[in-house]
Amino acid sequence: MHYLIGIDDTDNLESRGTGHRVRQLADWLTENQLVSPLGITRHQLLVDPQIPYTSHNSSACLSVETNKPDDVWEAAQEFLLRESAQGSDAGLALAKWDVIDKCVLSFASRAKLTVLTMLEAEQTASQSGIRLVGLTGTHGGIIGALSAVGLHRAGNDGRFLWLPGLRDLKGKYPVSEIYARGHVDRVCTLSHVDLHTKTIVDVGEWVRPILREGKATLYVEEINHEWHIIPKEYIKKLSN
Repeated sequence: MHYLIGIDDTDNLESRGTGHRVRQLADWLTENQLVSPLGITRHQLLVDPQIPYTSHNSSACLSVETNKPDDVWEAAQEFLLRESAQGSDAGLALAKWDVIDKCVLSFASRAKLTVLTMLEAEQTASQSGIRLVGLTGTHGGIIGALSAVGLHRAGNDGRFLWLPGLRDLKGKYPVSEIYARGHVDRVCTLSHVDLHTKTIVDVGEWVRPILREGKATLYVEEINHEWHIIPKEYIKKLSN
């Protein structure tokens, strides 16, 4: 069964960020034979003086296949309670793919535009049958955790921090190999023209597909008759 795990606010100014923590969580759940990880996305939420955050107010979503959701829920809580940084306000969400409804999608989209409350997060999760818990500090991370689940499910927000094999890609590959080795779904131009599978693309050393129409999409451009992924700064701008 397909589940999404949302986490937020597991860090402090001295620690590694939530993106690093969710990759550790994916490894730990896999090592304990609880999940088969599919991908991890980063989602940018509203930056506002009313919202406490460490650096960027982003949350993360881990997509997994599992037949042990109860065990995953308990194990993920145990992991975050152990690993979340001192002073963090960690939140955790677990949602079955097909129960993530319009209420959750609406809540998630609003989290990019306006200040939301923990009560709104709790009510939305409860109404939609999604598990949601605050684990450290004020528990404020539940807002971002639920938002990450909704934004990933909607399929048009954020960028992939991890896909199986993605971080091993460096240098030049035919598109077919990018699909096979990096588990990318689509390689195309910014005008949405797909490249031929035999076309060679220089992916550089920072490969971060963007989540578009539910697909891990790698945007490329042609420079001096060679194909390259678009610049890092542009990827960040598009994925925010």
